[in-house]
Amino acid sequence: MLSAESVAFLKRLLDTPGPSGFESAPARLWRETASAFAEVSADVIGNSMAEVKGGNEVTIMLAGHIDEIGVIATWVDDGGLVYIAPIGGWDTQVLVGQRIRFAGRNGDVVGVVGKKPIHLMKPDEREKASKITDLWVDIGAASRDEALAVLSVGDAGVIDSRTIDLPNQRIASRSIDNRIGAFVVFEALRRYAARPGAARVVAVATAQEEIGLHGGGALVAASRINPKMAIAVDVTFATDHPGPEKKEVGEHKLGGGPVLTRGSVNSPVVYALLRDTANRLAIPFSVHAAGRDTSTDADFIHLAREGVATALVSVPNRYMHSPNEMVSLEDLDRAAELIAEACRSVSGATDFTAR
Repeated sequence: MLSAESVAFLKRLLDTPGPSGFESAPARLWRETASAFAEVSADVIGNSMAEVKGGNEVTIMLAGHIDEIGVIATWVDDGGLVYIAPIGGWDTQVLVGQRIRFAGRNGDVVGVVGKKPIHLMKPDEREKASKITDLWVDIGAASRDEALAVLSVGDAGVIDSRTIDLPNQRIASRSIDNRIGAFVVFEALRRYAARPGAARVVAVATAQEEIGLHGGGALVAASRINPKMAIAVDVTFATDHPGPEKKEVGEHKLGGGPVLTRGSVNSPVVYALLRDTANRLAIPFSVHAAGRDTSTDADFIHLAREGVATALVSVPNRYMHSPNEMVSLEDLDRAAELIAEACRSVSGATDFTAR
């Protein structure tokens, strides 16, 4: 079970705004907290590293991206209304009517997302989905000059919401995708540090994954760390609610344990290591079959340098890319324990070549 201290850190991490390219605040919190048990550092991309040397026989990288989706101010009109573009992949309907918190010139600036009222729409307009170009953020300014006194073009923002506790050890929050991954690799490293094995383990809160078609921070970090093995941690679609097709993505339940991905870029050796470790520890898990890429940091880590034996561990998540994503704390605990113990099973003699 996660300790009260770990849960408190998780909630602070989730509540700290940090969209892609603007991750410095949650990254700083992650490093400061990890410094209690690991050697920490950062790079120019925005990645944060925490290292436990262990026996230093072989290097393992644990990666969870710390950025979230958000918006960026693109223009301010004469009336002081702020227009925005997306950071990452948005369902624009989610933004309508939300409050936005920008990191402004001298501190946070809060506004509300506005659009044409339904009463004034023509019948055909009511049937159409809103585009982000139809929306603006009203920060209460009466003029362009008043708005620009507190906000600049290029300032980033997130939906203004906070983590809430729900029954059955569940929480809901924005930024779960994928601040949860950054938390799980942190928690796994903390547990590994308490009883280290033969491996040097480096946990990385990677940057820019949500905009990372170029590889984001994960590729840079893997090139720097030069691991033999890597485990990426992300969220995946929970299928225990209406909508998802189990025949397409598998069956993954909140509270059902971590999800292990098989196929695609995933090393069969590391997959087997995780599967066998889960079975040994009686940790429940489900399997996701990936015929192509995984759309996670794993896609880029496995190509670093001479190649890295990489696996993907995911946490089931409901309502992805919304202000109220939902996960089970029990799944986070199990994922961290699985990863920590898998790292202890690796030594310099481990052969990562699939034979």
